[in-house]
Amino acid sequence: MLIRRELLRLGGAGIAACLAGAGPLAPLARAAARKGQAGDKSMARIPVGLQLYSVRSECAKDLAGTVAAVARMGYKGVEFAGYYNKSAADLRKLLDENGLKCCGTHTGFDTLMGDNLAKTIEFNKTLGNKFLIVPGMQAKTRQDWLDKAKAFTELVDKVKPQGMYVGYHNHAQEFKPLEGGELPWDLFFGNTPKDVVMQFDIGNAMGSGGKAVDYLKKYPGRALTIHLKPWSKSNPKAVIGEDELPWKEIFDLCETTGNTEWYIVEYEVPGLPPLEAVEKCLAGLKKMGKA
Repeated sequence: MLIRRELLRLGGAGIAACLAGAGPLAPLARAAARKGQAGDKSMARIPVGLQLYSVRSECAKDLAGTVAAVARMGYKGVEFAGYYNKSAADLRKLLDENGLKCCGTHTGFDTLMGDNLAKTIEFNKTLGNKFLIVPGMQAKTRQDWLDKAKAFTELVDKVKPQGMYVGYHNHAQEFKPLEGGELPWDLFFGNTPKDVVMQFDIGNAMGSGGKAVDYLKKYPGRALTIHLKPWSKSNPKAVIGEDELPWKEIFDLCETTGNTEWYIVEYEVPGLPPLEAVEKCLAGLKKMGKA
């Protein structure tokens, strides 16, 4: 109701501007449009992908069989974290054969620099991927983080004409205060344009007190892809749905102001067989109506 009231208040021109991506209510307008397209009963469902790092040992043994198993579970896409000595064409063929999309690649910062960028763009175009996500960086000081923010700001203008995004994925270090009390996460995202994707890894952040709800609110419209990683203080091996995260609030933010296009499951805790663990995570999302 809040979204509808605000859009009605803006009038036709305001709604058009929002849908075009302008103004602070743009994410709300897009969410309302998705809801309208899906009908009044429910918002259009955000597809769920799997970060293949979750099943890396299985991929190393049998990539084709593992990707096929992931598709049979009901995942709609995969995010790569390594290519297992396969060409982009071979990987695309594997995805197409299993009805999967590439919802992202975790690519090293150096692959986006200098002459490497053109090769990275071409590889990802073949995959059909538009999200170039850096999974971590060597940055220890305030100036290190500001330098990285400047580099990403420059990258935005280089990949945007290709229909692509660059983004950053957190571990725990980004939520540990630097000398002076500033958080690396805020230094980075506070000094980059909104087109730099905030791929928030929920479980990683919780390890240092970074709460997804707080950051989804603080940086609206930037969580185009988000890592759904369970976290539980009482049960470290919990899968999604058995943990202690406020999933309803997280999903509500992703589906309104977050501008989220993909939910991406990642599970890294030893114990359960990896394929069993990610299937249980997907089952948890199905119980919550998200898959």
